[in-house]
Amino acid sequence: MIFQFPLLLSALLCLPLVWWLLRATPPRARQQVFPPVTVLSRLHPKETEAARSPPWLLLLRLLVAGLLIVGFARPFIPGSHNGAVASGSVLLVMDDGMWSAQDWTERLNAAQSIVDDAERTKSRLLVLTTAPQAEAPSTAPELQPAAVVRQMLNSLHPSSWPVDRARAAQQLEHLPQTPFARVVYLADGIAQGDVDSFAKALHARGTVQEIRFAPQNSMALAPSTPAAEGGALARLLLLPSPQPRLVHVAARTTDGGTLAVVPVPVAASATQADVQINLPIAVRNRIDTLNVQGVASAATTVLLDENTRLRPVGLLSSGGADTPLIGSIFYLRRALAPLSDLHEGTLDALLARPLSVLIAPDGTLAGAQSQKTVQDWIKNGGMLIRFAGPALAGSQRDAETSTPTPQDAARDLLPVPLLDGARQLGGSMTWGTPQHLAPFEQTSPFRGLSIPADVTVSRQVLASPSADLGAHVWARLADGTPLVTHMELGRGEVVLFHVSSTADWSNLPLSGLFVAMLQRLTEHANGLSTPADTTLLAPAITLDGEGMAGPPPPTARAIQGTALAGTVVSPIHPPGLYGPPDGRRALNAAAGMQSLQAAQPVGTLTDASGQRPDLPLGRYCLLGFVLLALLDGVLVGLMRTGRLFAPRRAAPLLALLGALYATPSTAQTQDATAQAHVPAAALETRLGYIVSGHEDVDEASRAGLQGLSDFVNARTSAVMGHPDGVHPGTDDLTYYPLLYWPITADATTTPAMTAALNTFMAHGGILLIDTQGQDGTNSTDTTFAADAPGTTAALRRVTAGLVIPPLVVMTDHHLLAHTFYLLHDFPGRYAGQPIWVAKEGDAENDDVSPVIIGSADWAHAWAVDSAGNTPFAVIPGGSDQRLQAYRFGLNTVIYALTGSYKADQVHVPMLLKRLEDKP
Repeated sequence: MIFQFPLLLSALLCLPLVWWLLRATPPRARQQVFPPVTVLSRLHPKETEAARSPPWLLLLRLLVAGLLIVGFARPFIPGSHNGAVASGSVLLVMDDGMWSAQDWTERLNAAQSIVDDAERTKSRLLVLTTAPQAEAPSTAPELQPAAVVRQMLNSLHPSSWPVDRARAAQQLEHLPQTPFARVVYLADGIAQGDVDSFAKALHARGTVQEIRFAPQNSMALAPSTPAAEGGALARLLLLPSPQPRLVHVAARTTDGGTLAVVPVPVAASATQADVQINLPIAVRNRIDTLNVQGVASAATTVLLDENTRLRPVGLLSSGGADTPLIGSIFYLRRALAPLSDLHEGTLDALLARPLSVLIAPDGTLAGAQSQKTVQDWIKNGGMLIRFAGPALAGSQRDAETSTPTPQDAARDLLPVPLLDGARQLGGSMTWGTPQHLAPFEQTSPFRGLSIPADVTVSRQVLASPSADLGAHVWARLADGTPLVTHMELGRGEVVLFHVSSTADWSNLPLSGLFVAMLQRLTEHANGLSTPADTTLLAPAITLDGEGMAGPPPPTARAIQGTALAGTVVSPIHPPGLYGPPDGRRALNAAAGMQSLQAAQPVGTLTDASGQRPDLPLGRYCLLGFVLLALLDGVLVGLMRTGRLFAPRRAAPLLALLGALYATPSTAQTQDATAQAHVPAAALETRLGYIVSGHEDVDEASRAGLQGLSDFVNARTSAVMGHPDGVHPGTDDLTYYPLLYWPITADATTTPAMTAALNTFMAHGGILLIDTQGQDGTNSTDTTFAADAPGTTAALRRVTAGLVIPPLVVMTDHHLLAHTFYLLHDFPGRYAGQPIWVAKEGDAENDDVSPVIIGSADWAHAWAVDSAGNTPFAVIPGGSDQRLQAYRFGLNTVIYALTGSYKADQVHVPMLLKRLEDKP
């Protein structure tokens, strides 16, 4: 048992005094008047001796006093830590990759318990995380006191990419040669990376205690394609468990709506299970996200893109077309079934439903009326895929003209004019040999597909030579003759395979290439195409470690289109959606994973129960004090009156009991305060200023923002608190809508500071940069103030890494000029300075400028001292100029709080009228 306030135990020395007082003031005896002896009451003895209290009552009251003293000393039993806690430096290594999000709360609780141990032994800690960061820290990890480490742990969040234990091993090797009394590793239990070198580097620092958090519950959701077996959209990967499990996977839309919750049974010892969504095609194609219910992690979240949609495809059939091996739709049906929503039937039946693609084998589009119906359907956006064959070759032989024109081809639903008959390649009656396929060109939707060496063509229909024939070719044979041609018709397309859909003209239908080509065409039918090698896909939406979608971080980089499939998620390529809105591609955290494997223990293996929190005993001591005090009162009452204790005496003690029991112990309160420390800026709206390191500048910034906050509070419904000085890269900037940044000549930034400011602006914050103008070189000109000496170069230096959109000089037509007051000038301490804001239409976050740059020295104009006076003069306009500066500041605050609300066109007539009435 440990006492948080051991000095209070000295009060136990007063217990003998309590014993003496109890002897001196025994309970009053029961009085019974006996008339015959009333005369004796007038006799006064020479000595009096008090009756002694019963020994059990003395012991009871001593126990009551002792419990009161011990209770206020706040004793507690230290939590179990699977071994004695040694005094000395502590090395805490944490896996904070994408699998740590599944038990992040338990992980932080265990880490905080380790920090508590270090705090009691006055030890310092060094914390090392294993997930890589986009920007390496500028300084090496150092030993920190427990209070600093506790705050650092509260600011940690799980990453959306795996850990890099090889990098962590290098960091361990470069740590100072400091002896560690305790080395604790909070592991995710998943085998990944170079575990051996990491374990070796960890053991070199001391005896390792490894804590795992229910590794059998670790899981991942890997994406699959609609061509997967059974039409599965994803595959659940798990560590084996001796018990069967039931996992629920939710299918949601982008706006968060849930379309289905699918139970996925997992057999005992199974390591994977398919996730099948049995929904109508129209509903299934609306699914944007799959995630495991109850597990918030990027590893258990799958984003779907257009490549996973099922396209409704119609397949024209006729009598005998499905004859095994020789029927015209036999191979088509087997190639298309897993790729799309396939429907078979007559032309009228197929076109009566929504279709993306219509496939017509040879001989199925006969008759002018059928061709006219299909032509209208194509012009509305459909894609017709035709296959050649004896019927098509014969129709060209029977044509009226031997040289068909492109107009004739379009009328006949052909992409190019065809020559008569069919070309024979190979056989006993010809000198030719079957032709192989040529590599696909970069303009073809088939680019990138691997061509099997055994695929050959022995017969084909030939395209009529023309000057623009090459523009219609998507695939060729090795001799250059077209194999697949296309033509745009209205908003749709016509595609022709110059071979039949059976195996008598080519063995292409027998190959996997045939399936891949049909898949590319169904995707292309909806306006999708695979990015070319040179196309860069910019990040559009990314996931954080808990699987929540949001804007990409400033460190995210674009990915080359064809490299997306092989890209591994990392700090520069976080999981998310990449590319333009009409062709976004998904990069998922678990893409490409086949299974999960448990990692071998690095040290002495324990679980989270090995870090149980301390058990406070103070409240129980005080509870015992109140109960025994009540018992004492009851017993004394019985001794005096022989009746039950009066309820009115019990009421105050019962109230005290409830208050003491409801009040948490000091130890728990301190722990809760330390673990759930909430910044003041999270409880009230505050402005912030970036600390420059110059006391006079920082004091002016603080006083200026205080004066501006008071002005805003007095004239608007906004309630602003006291301003805060912040250090970007160290302090959390999330809570501030506006940061004031005074630029000094020696101003510098660090990568962490730049990244923090970029994140701040990307999430809607506004950065007001002030170069603190001073009088220009012409001392007689008091209406203009140039930048302060040296701040022009400093401004270029500190903004070099910031993501700033194109800037223009602000005019009184800008939204900032009428968010609250209608302003024509925007002075500060100095007047006549230009203000630079983002060009309209180039800013993110609802076209709100993330940065405002000027040199009017607004802080000195806004500043107020402790007496409420304005200590700095404004030049040249005096009080009127100061009022305009305050009004500009108020407009800026409202702009930061409400964004482009005031840009609503409904306000334009009123604003124009007020501008006309203004003298």
